[in-house]
Amino acid sequence: MTEPRDAQSQSAYVTSGDHPADRPVYVISVAAELAGMHPQTLRQYDRVGLVSPRRTAGRGRRYSARDIATLRAIQRMSRDEGISLTGIRRVLELEAELAAVRAQLAVLQQQTGVVAPDAATARRVFLAGRAGDVVDMRERRTRSAWFGRPRQLESGPDDRQR
Repeated sequence: MTEPRDAQSQSAYVTSGDHPADRPVYVISVAAELAGMHPQTLRQYDRVGLVSPRRTAGRGRRYSARDIATLRAIQRMSRDEGISLTGIRRVLELEAELAAVRAQLAVLQQQTGVVAPDAATARRVFLAGRAGDVVDMRERRTRSAWFGRPRQLESGPDDRQR
């Protein structure tokens, strides 16, 4: 990892709460090399708002490791998947929105003490019955899709509904 050119420029950005991936330490030439792009491409992406690096007091761009990862993702979406820059911007916006919602969910779960089960440990609560009914696995009851009245399931060798 390339270090900042001087300790003073690093102290202008780094606070005790900063994550190392968010520290803007790469000048544009180094960031371009790490991302496999031309520096002019990075300037263009900055102009259109895809990646906005932090600025030094002298207005020089400084990129973080997270910015470089974003640049690589932009390159992959553009080259490999043929997505336009407008489409890439929308993908990045949606990813940021999803990350914010997940962070909010984590805060709410922590405040309430509720932990969401992950896919590996989650148990099914409802299943679809053979006749299109919804089966509540907690009570082994089914609800008719048409009438909504619960009825008790009979257990047999093959768990057939009667």
